[in-house]
Amino acid sequence: MAEKRLKNIALINKFGYGAGNLGAGIILQVVNTYIVFYATAVLNIPGTMVGIAVSLSIIWDALTDPLMGYISDRTTFKYFGRRHLYLLLGALFAGLFNFYLWTINPEQSLFFKYSWFFANIILVKTFLTVFGTPYVALGAELSSDYNERTLIQSIRTVFFIFGVFSATALVLYIFFKPTEEYHLGQLNPAAYANMGIVSSLVMIISGIIAFISTYKYLPYLYKLSGDKKTISFNPIEEVKQIIIDFKNALNNYDFRSIVLGYLATNLTVALFTAVGLHVFTYTFNMNNTEIAIIIGTQFLISIISQPFWVAVAARFDKRPTILIGLGFSLIAAVIFLFSVFNRAYIAEHHLLLMPFAFFAGFGNGSLFTMPASMVADVIDVEELKTGTRLEGIYFGCLTFSYKTSQSIAILFLGILLDLIGFDPTLAEQPEFTLLFIGLILGIGGIITIGFAFKFYNNYRLTCSIVRNVQEKLRYQEGTNEE
Repeated sequence: MAEKRLKNIALINKFGYGAGNLGAGIILQVVNTYIVFYATAVLNIPGTMVGIAVSLSIIWDALTDPLMGYISDRTTFKYFGRRHLYLLLGALFAGLFNFYLWTINPEQSLFFKYSWFFANIILVKTFLTVFGTPYVALGAELSSDYNERTLIQSIRTVFFIFGVFSATALVLYIFFKPTEEYHLGQLNPAAYANMGIVSSLVMIISGIIAFISTYKYLPYLYKLSGDKKTISFNPIEEVKQIIIDFKNALNNYDFRSIVLGYLATNLTVALFTAVGLHVFTYTFNMNNTEIAIIIGTQFLISIISQPFWVAVAARFDKRPTILIGLGFSLIAAVIFLFSVFNRAYIAEHHLLLMPFAFFAGFGNGSLFTMPASMVADVIDVEELKTGTRLEGIYFGCLTFSYKTSQSIAILFLGILLDLIGFDPTLAEQPEFTLLFIGLILGIGGIITIGFAFKFYNNYRLTCSIVRNVQEKLRYQEGTNEE
């Protein structure tokens, strides 16, 4: 058990920890945003095959999240503690295989392209999990203060959003410029190779920064004791224990409310990342610069909104804050749906999508930050009941749940692109196709946001409840806060 419960950690170390999310955000977003378009329109792999590969990679990714959480919870190293070794290994190998993913030669045979594509997307997802699950779990350990947790997650969110922004708006503007051969820069294979090099380097460097910035807190982080120190490496017993830990986490009512709400909001994200570039490119007839302006505005607003959401959470608590954020997101979804029905006019006046970008960005600012802060509070409650902190399992369960649903959504969307007649060889798509892919985003977003509101509204923990729990934990430990 920790000698002290961390509180008021140095601001520079908060930012150093948050920087780790920059590289993860970039790689995650370049994969989520460009992978379907890259594979179908650049590598000319059929949509159904792409949908299968991407969906299987997400299922694998989802399965490895609780597994990695379990491993990082129950392994400890003399010089690295429970989390830090995985940060180094994950950052290095995620960067390496991300580079391989984006340098596939479109002239190779379909068998080679598909095999290499499938292998590398699996490996990228694997090592993002090796890095990401212990990284997020570490963030929950860095402070026991109710509001400081929100600040740490807010800083982490800023770096993540900037990574996402870089992977969308900046990538479109910097790498996907039109050339004589490719009037639409999104279709240039060399652009994806350059993107792969830069995003991989950022992943490795940011992971090292997060490692260095938090390493000095190792003596104060939660320590395993007794029979919980090691993994037995008996596959049957370990699988049983993972299932037990997973089930126990989901049996917690408040954690289950977070998981279901997070699942619903990330279904919206899955819809947008899978076919968003298709909609902007074909439905709204936008070039790379115009797309970059809209998406860039959205993410810039998310970053700027962070102090607002931290203040709102401190004043009104975390559940009301996330519900307000969902309200902004719902307005954005309605605006987007209206734009789809008026796509011919929007295609001539792209800046009319700016209100969508503003409301979506402002709402997302809350939805990125609050869930992780809320999970950290749930873990305190469970520690009081069980005497054990399993941050890895809880955050692994969180990502497992939404990634499983995300994989189903992407598989469905990949098949749907084929069924509605999307043809990557055509410069202009059929009118029905243009309308349908836009409706998927607009209507789908409204539905999933509605479900998210219902689930998050069930969350019961408040500041007073959590602080009371922490007082009881300190009494049990017989220690004082740092």
